[in-house]
Amino acid sequence: MATNPTRDRVNPEKINTIPTRRPDWIRVRAPGGETYEWLQKLMRQKALHTVCEEAGCPNMGECWGSGTATFLILGDVCTRSCRFCDIKHGRPAELDWAEPERVAQAVKAMGLKHAVITSVNRDERPDGGAPIFALVIQRIRELHPGCSVEVLIPDFKGSIEALKIVMDARPEILNHNVETVPRLFKLVQPQDHYEWSQSVLTNAKKLDPEVLTKSGIMVGLGEKLDEVKEVMRDLRAWDVDILTIGQYLQPSRKHLAISRYYTMEEFAELKAYGLSIGFKWVESAPLVRSSYHAAEQVRALSVVHHKLYGQPAT
Repeated sequence: MATNPTRDRVNPEKINTIPTRRPDWIRVRAPGGETYEWLQKLMRQKALHTVCEEAGCPNMGECWGSGTATFLILGDVCTRSCRFCDIKHGRPAELDWAEPERVAQAVKAMGLKHAVITSVNRDERPDGGAPIFALVIQRIRELHPGCSVEVLIPDFKGSIEALKIVMDARPEILNHNVETVPRLFKLVQPQDHYEWSQSVLTNAKKLDPEVLTKSGIMVGLGEKLDEVKEVMRDLRAWDVDILTIGQYLQPSRKHLAISRYYTMEEFAELKAYGLSIGFKWVESAPLVRSSYHAAEQVRALSVVHHKLYGQPAT
């Protein structure tokens, strides 16, 4: 049974934060090197954005250094103001209908075997920008066949019509992150609703049972371990296949403070629990983010990719 999202909501002033030094097991590699510089130049040439840069992802150095990136579409200005996120928010520009072509060209230039596409929220549009997602998937497959595609989508305010536009394009993985536990939802992401996340993830499976569904949780925002496990049970009840769990890291002093750092043993406990309740794949570690080991997930699990290309991604 789904958790009640209105239960015990938290006032931001009542969160107790524990100022602690970053543990030794959280080590972030600074971005750099020839491949990183080439990718940075490519993104600027094609007027593209990556969530790696905009959200200050701690894995940017590792991923860019190995020639992978998560594309941020629908512009770089979000209509929501989540208190954990470093992406700009405000009034976005008009949709750029040429963006799917540029993304596909970049995917081909990078020689990607797996492309991850995410976006800002576009709440000013009834479709949430869903048609651009569909066009990106379609154009990548036309221009760079064999490349699997994962989309990390907004909640589209729970709109099944918008979701269907994306699902009809059949990405290998449909990802939507719940981010936190229901008790902290309005603290962490004030304009979001747990019910909208539930709608996206449950309806995605109903629209196309063969598309893998995926979600992610941040820890260290003031939640309890039992609350995390309760959300994990909700996600399984919504038939989610893949789960990612990572440590929240404060992008700046203007963002929510870290309540605490989880230990490696706690991350291992959550992974074991996730597998025990039926997730097909669980990534749980301090620096895990949504696209972490995504290509391996497709190779191991994707029915859609097998049907498209005759074999799992390699």
